[in-house]
Amino acid sequence: MEFFFTSRTAARLLDGIARPGVSTGALLLTAASGGGLVAYADSASESAPEPSQDAPKKKVLVLGTGWAGTSFVKNLDCSQYEVKVISPRNYFAFTPLLPSVTSGTVEPRSIVEPIRRMFEKKNKDVTFYEAECFKIDASKKTVHCRSAVGTNLDGNGDFMLDYDYLVVALGATVNTFNTPGVLEHCKFLKEVEDAQKIRESVIDCFEKASLPNISEEKKRKTLHFVVIGGGPTGVEFAAELHDFLVEDLVKLYPAIQKFVKITIIQSGEHILNTFDKRIAAFAEAKFQRDGIEVATGFRVVKVSDDLITMKSKSVGEEVSVPYGMAIWSAGTGTRPVIMDFMQQIGQTNRRALATNEWLRVRECEGVYAIGDCATVSQRKIMDDISMVFKLADKDNSGTLTLKEINDVLEDVCIRYPQVELYMKSMHMLDIADLIKGAIGDSHKESMVVDIEEFKKALSHVDSQVKSAPATAQVAAQQGHYLAECFNKMDKCKEHPEGPLRMTGGSGHHFFRPFRYKHFGQFAPLGGEQVAAELPGDWVSMGHSTQWLWYSVYASKQVSWRTRMLVVSDWTRRFIFGRDSSRI
Repeated sequence: MEFFFTSRTAARLLDGIARPGVSTGALLLTAASGGGLVAYADSASESAPEPSQDAPKKKVLVLGTGWAGTSFVKNLDCSQYEVKVISPRNYFAFTPLLPSVTSGTVEPRSIVEPIRRMFEKKNKDVTFYEAECFKIDASKKTVHCRSAVGTNLDGNGDFMLDYDYLVVALGATVNTFNTPGVLEHCKFLKEVEDAQKIRESVIDCFEKASLPNISEEKKRKTLHFVVIGGGPTGVEFAAELHDFLVEDLVKLYPAIQKFVKITIIQSGEHILNTFDKRIAAFAEAKFQRDGIEVATGFRVVKVSDDLITMKSKSVGEEVSVPYGMAIWSAGTGTRPVIMDFMQQIGQTNRRALATNEWLRVRECEGVYAIGDCATVSQRKIMDDISMVFKLADKDNSGTLTLKEINDVLEDVCIRYPQVELYMKSMHMLDIADLIKGAIGDSHKESMVVDIEEFKKALSHVDSQVKSAPATAQVAAQQGHYLAECFNKMDKCKEHPEGPLRMTGGSGHHFFRPFRYKHFGQFAPLGGEQVAAELPGDWVSMGHSTQWLWYSVYASKQVSWRTRMLVVSDWTRRFIFGRDSSRI
């Protein structure tokens, strides 16, 4: 990551925290989908006067009510700021349960929480506007919004807001990869409204196939449900749909049950390719037993109103299959407002906003991005290897002893977490094991390395740099991290918590960089069976894991209201089955 500075003060912007006396506009937090410390942008001279105690609060504008933005506002000490939240939807949705909504296992209102209710305790400190941000002007520190209800006198509902600091968390949209016919004929599963439409379409397919003038061929086509994309969302939806069919719908439509078919089309060699291989194999075997067809190694090239054309990646042959309903779950894309913003700040040819490890958007002071619309660009240690060596070489001898390396090792591991990850992956106990391979025989006893040997020892470390997945878990942690940074900003300016600055000045960063902590992931496979991949290389599959899934998803609900509603929906389904009404 590169930074450009115009003064000694600007050199201290690496972690994006504003200095005392900064006279800036508002903090805009943009979040549509849905923790640690946040980066603050420094835009004033170091010699700026201290603000008076009755100075106006900094403005924090939150665009969106997804996982990232909601987590940020919930954990932010809003009494320190003037907080405004903008989103086209006035609720937060627990998106991991969207597949359950498509089958009626869980009702839509059970997984949503009104934003005004969530921020009820902070009502005096948080203002909410139901509107959509369609343009961000970083040069003027303003955002342009459009009301969903058109409340302006001229009827167009457009308005503009300024900000001091902007945190963008607008989430992502569907990525069709420009495949012809996808937008026109496929359904998606990103929002609550999408899940409701899918549920209605499933019932419509069964009702249509039950009509007396429908041929058997037409029935097979109408009751062929195709899921394009074998990731977690696609697999979970296929499992939910299968349970809905075999446990409920076949009892109500016994005459047409033999025509029902579910197919998953996956471009990769296996479904659930982000999970442990054991889970992918277990899922494929279970789906085969359940009669769910899994077509791997096929890429969809065209979708018409009645046919899906896919191409085999191995032999190049095209195959067309008729379908009744198709679900597209093959990836996420960039929202138009984010694409426009990236063009403004020079981040072209990207699919997400690039931020530094403190979540500040690169090339843009005072702007932060969290959630699915952003990606953290971890700086590579080999880009700074000469500075790291110089920092460790306190006696300017041109060589490093093991003690000198250990003196800066903690700061290096915090600033470049790939160092620690690499040592763990190679089963190294300490830094001595890392540098042994680069030391010549003549230096083995003294353990002294020069710059070239130091570079050689760390040459493969950056291979461990990986982007965090676009999941609700990551977005929520980023929002929490950002809020905590703002909450103790004044304290950290006096007593920095971050590592030593390897580049861009002396001293310490104000905050520790954001570090994603993976708590595991679930893959519901239907039939009261779930696969779980948890920290420590622990993999659990089967009926017992289903109860763990129930416990975790119930506990992660944002309020006791939604928690009780979700549990009652699960209980209702066990007793009465799923509702097949078309409402």
